[in-house]
Amino acid sequence: MKTNYSMMAGYPRAFMMPVRGYTGLFLLLGLSFFFVGCSRHAAGDALDPKAALNAMVLDPDFDIELVAAEPLVMAPVVMIFDEYGRMWVTEMDGFMPDTLGTGEDQPVGRIVQLTDTDGDGQADKRTVFLDSLVMPRALCLIGGGLLVAEPPNLWFYEIENDRPGARTLVDSAYAEGGNVEHQPNGLFRALDNWVYSAKSDRRYRRLPDGTWQQDKTHFRGQWGISQDDWGRLYYNDNSSNVSGDYFPPGQGAGNPDQRRVAGYGEAIVRDKRVYPIHPTPGVNRGYMDGILDSAGHLTNFTAACGPLFYRGGLMTGMNVFVAEPAANLIKWNILDTAGYRTTGEQVYADKEFLASRDERFRPVNLYNGPDGSIYILDMYRGIIQHSTYLTPYLKKEIATRGLELPLGMGRIYRVFPKTASPQPVKMPQHTAGLVSALGDKNGWVRDKAQQLLVDRQAVDAASALRTVLRSDQYMPIHRVHALWTLEGLNQLTLDDVQVLLEHPLWQVRAQALAAMPSLAPSVAPTRLIAILDETLGRRDTLIAPYAALAAAALIPALPAGSVGKIMQRATAFETNPEVSDALISGMAGREPFVMRSMRDTATVLYRHLATVVEERGKRATEANQARLAEHFPTGSALFKTTCQPCHGADGQGVPAIAPPLAGSAWVTGNKDRLMALVLYGLTGPVDVAGHTYATPEVSGEMPGIAHHPTMEDAALAELLSYIRVAWGNQATVAVLPEELSMMRSRFHNRTAPFTQEELYRHFGKE
Repeated sequence: MKTNYSMMAGYPRAFMMPVRGYTGLFLLLGLSFFFVGCSRHAAGDALDPKAALNAMVLDPDFDIELVAAEPLVMAPVVMIFDEYGRMWVTEMDGFMPDTLGTGEDQPVGRIVQLTDTDGDGQADKRTVFLDSLVMPRALCLIGGGLLVAEPPNLWFYEIENDRPGARTLVDSAYAEGGNVEHQPNGLFRALDNWVYSAKSDRRYRRLPDGTWQQDKTHFRGQWGISQDDWGRLYYNDNSSNVSGDYFPPGQGAGNPDQRRVAGYGEAIVRDKRVYPIHPTPGVNRGYMDGILDSAGHLTNFTAACGPLFYRGGLMTGMNVFVAEPAANLIKWNILDTAGYRTTGEQVYADKEFLASRDERFRPVNLYNGPDGSIYILDMYRGIIQHSTYLTPYLKKEIATRGLELPLGMGRIYRVFPKTASPQPVKMPQHTAGLVSALGDKNGWVRDKAQQLLVDRQAVDAASALRTVLRSDQYMPIHRVHALWTLEGLNQLTLDDVQVLLEHPLWQVRAQALAAMPSLAPSVAPTRLIAILDETLGRRDTLIAPYAALAAAALIPALPAGSVGKIMQRATAFETNPEVSDALISGMAGREPFVMRSMRDTATVLYRHLATVVEERGKRATEANQARLAEHFPTGSALFKTTCQPCHGADGQGVPAIAPPLAGSAWVTGNKDRLMALVLYGLTGPVDVAGHTYATPEVSGEMPGIAHHPTMEDAALAELLSYIRVAWGNQATVAVLPEELSMMRSRFHNRTAPFTQEELYRHFGKE
């Protein structure tokens, strides 16, 4: 099925600079098009695929086609293509069968293969690879097998004749704690040959002997993860547009007491506005001022997910698309760089790349495809808000429009420029062809070629890869993939790295520096540090953070004298936050020594070192946390599933989501105020420990749990008592179940969250 919207005017061409600012004429044209060209349907009605396509408005320079629909696919949430062009899809059919979440623990999830047997762009064959899964949420093809996240476990299944073979437990705590909205996902196989996840600070790698390596990395995002051509990761949370990293994903996370590392977790596109094309009252906080505009349209992201950095080769520029299932739309952002820093903005000032009038259109993930298209996973489900946070307002909206049923539906679409004609891609099977494919214009093809070479441990490719690496006739991105393929094959040498350290393009030199720490097992760290020291000595501000990050990865293996030498060289950048934080990331335990050698205590480097030392003092309370968990077993467990995803395991808050609980008077002060806040939620700016937290620093709203059907007062009382004495908090009075019952009675008609001023008015500031 293909839908053509060329009759609609007013969008910029796909290959021109974005046009901003539109008149009311477009809105009139768009509304006219809807009433003339779309069949009418009652709000909330399920549409067949043809009607669902007709309910969409897409940038007229693009086409959209249906790839698969029920019964071929049901409740798709994540997907990956294999080298044969088949889609491996995770079906989360157990998600929220009703507003109570009844049956979410049932083994009704599946992983299926969808195949296009005739090459027309539409899947026509369904094969169940795994079934009887409970809420599966991520998958990754790697090492001739399949990684599968089935909370709390991360499994690896060998693939034998296209069927699941032996199963290995990779991580028993991959998705431990949290609820379905706040558990790790993504399993994204990045340029550096590691597998990264959203909503997680762990990364994974399969070694040639079949064992698995696990490592600490930065905590990233909520649902969905992507990368650009240089391997930098992009992600978001449900109320933000695009966040990401300036630097390589596997570095800069080595210091457990360093809570913030400049250049990681940066807000890339700050503009959160959305422009649905129909009223969207069915959002969780639709009753609150400012959530909906005067016409009932959602104003800002509330369910942002599935960010995709487009690398399909059919568009120019740095384009990131973001799904918003609550408003039934997909947003288009364009990014720009100034040195290593990246910023971006929305392409349109008052509309979207793709928007639907179908309330059940739920785009939850976006992917680059082998054919250069953007693939859209549409869960096509009425309920997408988990019961943990489901407000009475939204329950009523769901009931009013009959959104609970039907279940068992789902769609996959592909979108591509009209100027393109997407064709099936057949990956080469021989080594020479795969080495050549590392330079393909389509990033998906380049990635897959690298992955196939690494998975096969094709060491016979080393000579051809070095030819690419050393010859200027190959494009820079081709040479970068050759570098990382050698790294993945454990064939990378210092000579290989030094070749690219002399490349005229600074981004290529940066890749060489990023790969350098992987040489540590075969090259003396002191020799590598000498090269990095020389690099820093050139005072190249573009390269300095990369050299500092590489040095930080090597510092733990170095004698103190070598550290001092690097620090002396780095004083030229001591006012640069990215270089300073990069170095600090490798100094765990050595910060006081470095501080004593510094004369200027006003520099960024010194101040950030002092912050880390202070943070280490706070970590001394962790031993007490284990004892508290034994004393408050129910409260501690409930904290992990309900509060920890936003406030952090250490109670220090999660950047861009929520403020700290440790040291907060909201927790340790008036317990009536705390009970009211937790039961009914808090919206707007909040003052914590002398700092005002507001968007975009935090999400701006904490949902209440007064109306959660399974949250009993005894368990909630233990949770509140636990956080009042955790992380060094010193409240002396526990919360009792009967006090919560009285608080519910006092505000029994309340559904809206409190503001800070309201809580002060009811309970005072003490």
